[in-house]
Amino acid sequence: MMPGTGTAARRLGMRPEGAESVLVMKFGGTSLGDRQRIDTVVSLVRQRRERSPVLVCSAHSGITDLLLDGARRAAAGTPDLEPVRSREQAVLEALGLDISIVEEDLERLDQMFRGLALLGELTPRSLDAVASFGERMSVRAIASVLRRRRLPATAVMADDAGLVTDSRYTRATPRPEAYTNLRAALAAVEGIPVVTGFIGRDRDGNVTTLGRSGSDFTATIVGKAIGAEEVEIWTDVSGVLTADPRLVPEARPVASLTYAEASELAYYGAKVIHPATIQPAVEARIPVRILNTMDPAAAGTVIAPTRPRAAHEVASIASKKDITLVNVTSGRMLGQSGFMAQVFEVFQRHDVVVDLIATSEVSVTVSVDQQERLADVIEDMKGFGKVSITEGNALVAVIGERMRQASGLAGRVFQALAEAKVPIRAISYGATKTNLQIVVPTDRGGETVRALHAVLFPPA
Repeated sequence: MMPGTGTAARRLGMRPEGAESVLVMKFGGTSLGDRQRIDTVVSLVRQRRERSPVLVCSAHSGITDLLLDGARRAAAGTPDLEPVRSREQAVLEALGLDISIVEEDLERLDQMFRGLALLGELTPRSLDAVASFGERMSVRAIASVLRRRRLPATAVMADDAGLVTDSRYTRATPRPEAYTNLRAALAAVEGIPVVTGFIGRDRDGNVTTLGRSGSDFTATIVGKAIGAEEVEIWTDVSGVLTADPRLVPEARPVASLTYAEASELAYYGAKVIHPATIQPAVEARIPVRILNTMDPAAAGTVIAPTRPRAAHEVASIASKKDITLVNVTSGRMLGQSGFMAQVFEVFQRHDVVVDLIATSEVSVTVSVDQQERLADVIEDMKGFGKVSITEGNALVAVIGERMRQASGLAGRVFQALAEAKVPIRAISYGATKTNLQIVVPTDRGGETVRALHAVLFPPA
């Protein structure tokens, strides 16, 4: 067995003999955008060869946007493959590779564009099928580069390898059998598996995607499937920071996060990882490390079951815009069991996700960050009582598992907002006290984050 391939061991679902671990390395689009970045990727893989790496790769930077734009133009009657072909050819030529390695993919894509033009419509299923080509072409290129650099590698299409999902196109989740399928398929791969991120296939054989930035999710799915020691997510930032540096220039790196903290941060606006990424890692208790391809020596952020006791009580502050508050007021809530279940059944029926929840004796307020199908929700809610909505909000979340032991933290938060004269439209502080959520006007969101950061992360 060649050092670093781990083929026989993966075939048995075990770590290879003599290797300390099996490692999943995920590389995002910015890490694969040009020759210099891909040279760094090859170097990183070579350094970790003895750990039997399995790679998960996104599309080359910019390709997915071109694919989605091309699909929309095709459905509007103007199919044009050239922008995608030109971008892919530029990347391949810079790597010394010939366009022929992805020619079959480009021909299939051209056929899809022409088909969309004939149909004159673009369904979520078609959109997923088109979007998948970025990852397919990317892994062919990366595997070819690795082989040229004397690192045996094989391109693996995750959907062909058994990553079975449900049929929620554009935001699918894996079925239980996906893990067994992937474990068996990757065990048979010669050399370093270079796996497509982002894409899967439902039980009817239709291509699905896990949502934008879904390659992170693929990485932990693969990690759980093969029993990885660790998952490395290589991106263009040096881990998670205490706040978005675009809002808070003095934000500083966070050395470690718990699974719960990372999940909350991802969901409430942190762009470093996909919101669903953590769940497979939690189930398999696999550490996830966020690292920077542009600065490989940076320590990054490790996500694990616990973090050091000396760590700060608050992990980070996240925020997201375009939040709508929905308020239902009804005297029927008083002393009536099952009222809340009826309210949330409406959201479930229309597949609208709720973020914040705040209740009183006669009203319930929730926040949502999607407008699609919200009008249908509001119409159905009118049967329960008076419904009002407030648009133009930002949700700011203060996140940290240590907050539950922090005396006076909520007081400091509200004092900071009072001094900044920020109007608060809704508050939620869960029983676990991992996340304190505040809804404020959109134009005060950045100011809110800065005011809270100054109080919760004072200069050393």
